[in-house]
Amino acid sequence: MSRMRRAAAAGLACVLAAGCRVGPNYHAPALPKHAEAPLIAADATQESSAAPPDAWWRLYSDVRLDALIREALEANRDLAAADANLSAARAQLSAVHAARYPATELLAGGIYGRDAITDEILELGDHRPQTIWLFEDIFHVAYEVDLFGRVHRAIEAANADADAVAAARDSVRVVVAAETARAYAAVCALGEQLGVAHHSVEVVSREERITAERYAAGGDSEYDVERAQALVAQVRASIPQLEGARRAALLDLAALLGRTPADAPTEVESCVVPPRLVALIPVGDGAALIRRRPDVRQAERRLAAATAQIGVATSDLYPTISLVGLYGGAATQISQLPSNIGVTWGVGPSISWNFLNQAAARARVRQAKASQAAALAAFDSVVLGALKETEQALAAYGAALDNRQALAEAQQRIHRSYDIAHNEYRAGSLSNLDLLTTEQSLVALDAAVASADAALVQDQIAVFKALGGGWRKAPRDSHSAP
Repeated sequence: MSRMRRAAAAGLACVLAAGCRVGPNYHAPALPKHAEAPLIAADATQESSAAPPDAWWRLYSDVRLDALIREALEANRDLAAADANLSAARAQLSAVHAARYPATELLAGGIYGRDAITDEILELGDHRPQTIWLFEDIFHVAYEVDLFGRVHRAIEAANADADAVAAARDSVRVVVAAETARAYAAVCALGEQLGVAHHSVEVVSREERITAERYAAGGDSEYDVERAQALVAQVRASIPQLEGARRAALLDLAALLGRTPADAPTEVESCVVPPRLVALIPVGDGAALIRRRPDVRQAERRLAAATAQIGVATSDLYPTISLVGLYGGAATQISQLPSNIGVTWGVGPSISWNFLNQAAARARVRQAKASQAAALAAFDSVVLGALKETEQALAAYGAALDNRQALAEAQQRIHRSYDIAHNEYRAGSLSNLDLLTTEQSLVALDAAVASADAALVQDQIAVFKALGGGWRKAPRDSHSAP
């Protein structure tokens, strides 16, 4: 008897303590080994260990770029869809929170005919069944006593899901900011490349005219003229391709801004110099990277939701206890509904428990545990992917810096060589072939430096994108489970 009393007391204490919540409590997962170590590809001569600002594009001190990204973050359609998804998640969260409060239902109506229960009562009293009007207005209230934490775990899962959707929206902001900067930088860099191409055409055209004049004077051969003209045509042929690529970049920018091609921001075509940083690029460290990246936060919140779902599934193995009540009226005449004769009411507990065949419920528990294991593996994968992406971006950026520096040195030397070759050719001490070779090297190196400028700014933006900046200006959406 005392054992039964202790069990009853324990059960009562469990209820008074707001329920014995089944299922595992969530704890943040451990990160993969060395995930928070310093970034190995970072070079102190090329990058700063300072934390990158969220609005990283402002480091370029480009007013036009600032305005474009501001517009994109307001008008981009992918971002609008992500905002709508977040609103839907918030609505779902509100619906799940409603389970913490009593459910209410009002029933009112009238039916003409025969009611089976009424007929049975009449027959028990030796009365014949009758065709009658039956009216009712009943107010039902039901409150689930969350004894085993089903409601609490469902709210935990909904909270985590809403946070994950908010993180997904932040990831879209990161992409929109980076891709807008990429498109703008591409327009500017291609403008620089077009300027170099046009200048190269001027250079080789001038030398072609000199060669033609020398041929007319008997100094050069027709072969020299044809070869010089071929170089002019070759250099000129690069211009349409660059113009097409620039137009494509402009259309990319228009789409990111939520504009149609007819409304593309043609004013940015005046930009002919890609954005440049005036200081070392700040990259921070691995620990800050993990905290900052929205995709890592999204994966962690998905894991939290999967953990809570184990508790939801486990609660199906236990009874569901509710407190129910009703008040209203039932009568054969409307006038009797508010009278003592027609008033009906009741209050009491309700219990439901499928305790014999629990195979389906236990299968759902196994499914929830497998989903949690998958979510944990996905979290680790996202962390590893974030580190890989950042290290790769830093490695590519470092190589692009070294490449740009080497090309700039070569460009400086080839320009001096060309000046010497041009003067010696005019003086007759250098062959046409040697001048043509120098011209080709000059044109190729000028184009290579312009291409290196384009690659360098794209690699910079790739680093900023990998670092996960650009989302904190959005309202923070944090829903803590009670």
